[in-house]
Amino acid sequence: MTTIAVIGPGAIGGTVAAWLAQNPALSVTICARTPFAELQVETPSGLIVANPVVLTDPSSASPVDWVLVATKTYDVDGTGPWLARLLGPDTRVAIIQNGVEHVRLFSHLVPPEKLVPVMINLPAARSAPGRIVQQRHGFISVPAGKDGEDLVALFAHSEIDASADADFLSQAWIKLCGNCAAIFPALTLRATGPVWNADVESIIRALAEECAAVGRAEGATIAQSVVEATLESARTMAEGTRGSSIQVDRMAGHQMEIDARNGVIVRLGEKHGIPTPMNKVLVTLLAASGSPWVHPS
Repeated sequence: MTTIAVIGPGAIGGTVAAWLAQNPALSVTICARTPFAELQVETPSGLIVANPVVLTDPSSASPVDWVLVATKTYDVDGTGPWLARLLGPDTRVAIIQNGVEHVRLFSHLVPPEKLVPVMINLPAARSAPGRIVQQRHGFISVPAGKDGEDLVALFAHSEIDASADADFLSQAWIKLCGNCAAIFPALTLRATGPVWNADVESIIRALAEECAAVGRAEGATIAQSVVEATLESARTMAEGTRGSSIQVDRMAGHQMEIDARNGVIVRLGEKHGIPTPMNKVLVTLLAASGSPWVHPS
């Protein structure tokens, strides 16, 4: 029996935990702030239900084979008490978060050789603790190698497509190129499609071009088609489309992951001497909007 603890049973963490719990060879524990009786996830294939152990006090946790961290990037230190109890000599820790700095963010809490960064694309929304709607089938990518392949094997009996990629860095940056444009509707609180014009297009293009330039400087391979796909996605975004997580968080008055999605482009751009004026302006405007904000660290 492989033991797994999931820290952060939000939309992503809860969906992942529910799918893993469908495999009787896996024992899943949820580490949460709020207790709940069971996980119910409406998936594209129908309802799945899971009854994992739910812990709300880190002192009640014990070492497991795998820890899957699915908290927001600004809550890294909040996972510390859980990780201190869950880590054993052979425990590996998968970081399922936005952005491209998974290892950097957790290296003060977990030995870097135990960390497995995870890029995930899994549209889902949580309506209440333990209640989630998964909008589309999802997929994850992890670095190639034994740890990555072992993590992929955990999903063999789920409908989440998992793969180990020899060029994980590029996969993470390609996703960020698509995500970075979400700062525009997070500011305007409008879908980009209905307000699309030449000026909006120039803003979205600049956001994506800056991200691609910084990603390439970091060693990622990013084709120009990635930038064009980001523009096409923004151009065709229909009114009423459920916004990205930063827009949803802003509308709910919650803290936002701006540093992981756009602030990182600005910071690493400065490191490489690459100008990122559009990302910097929009980051500054969102910070000044009065919305919850975490400064870059």
